[in-house]
Amino acid sequence: MSGNTTPVDEVLLQGMPLPRHEDGEDKNERGRVAVVGGGAEIPGAVLLAGVAALRAGAGKLLVATARSTAAPLAIALPEARVVGLRETPAGGLAPEAAETLAEQCGRYDALVLGPGMVDPEAVAELTGELLRRIEGVHFVLDAASLYCLADCRGSLRRHGGRAVLTPHAGEMAGLLGVPETAVQADPLGAARQAAADLQAVVVMKGGRTFIVTPQGQAWSCDRGNVGLATSGSGDTLAGIIGGLLARGAVPAEAALWGVFLHGEAGARLARRVGRVGFLAREIPAEIPSIMAEFDAVDSAGAITPR
Repeated sequence: MSGNTTPVDEVLLQGMPLPRHEDGEDKNERGRVAVVGGGAEIPGAVLLAGVAALRAGAGKLLVATARSTAAPLAIALPEARVVGLRETPAGGLAPEAAETLAEQCGRYDALVLGPGMVDPEAVAELTGELLRRIEGVHFVLDAASLYCLADCRGSLRRHGGRAVLTPHAGEMAGLLGVPETAVQADPLGAARQAAADLQAVVVMKGGRTFIVTPQGQAWSCDRGNVGLATSGSGDTLAGIIGGLLARGAVPAEAALWGVFLHGEAGARLARRVGRVGFLAREIPAEIPSIMAEFDAVDSAGAITPR
């Protein structure tokens, strides 16, 4: 393993409290998050990410997705503004949407890009264009958007560490151009390499998740469980991190909190529902109460798990 890490636990997070919001603030002050993704085959991924962003405390949500699925998504997610985009023949989002998306998403605080996206060529072009066109916005790059980042290195690096990448081992292998077995043998080393090369915070997902900054700081979290290895779970993690970024958390802290909240939500569902069999859609509803426990921590600084 490539070096030591600091454990992500309650004590660590008590020392880096999340931004607080007071009565009288409006939804824009709570933070604006945009989620771009989905398509004809996986329309629900942006719903999972969007709900997770709101459950993490963001005040305003924009979802941009395939035109064919926008109307039902808007009904399923009435809290969001939903924009339908032109589709490619393969069912992905057309790269020609980049100019419109850049204008709309540029007014938001954080952009989650990638959940549920298909058509790799279109994803690569769209990701590259958005990284080039958008200024001053925090990015969470997830799923399909990760595979093209080696070709978008310059565009990503100019965002100066405002991006968080959330790969699993397969995605990291594609990002670095190495076999997946090499990533599995040294996930921390892979995360360090990607963080330094791309100048982004990297969340290397797995049974033990590693979080690494471009400067080389590294943490690890073993809060998760096998139940979180379920379809859509990664979309909720990306959404949680995006929501925290929108609220004003800096990228490393948003990543640390996001990984902890996601893992703790899984631990609570495992105790209540069962070790396996809970659904990704159930994860976001756990988040507010976990955050509230940190707000109500007792004078001894102890948080009592439910």
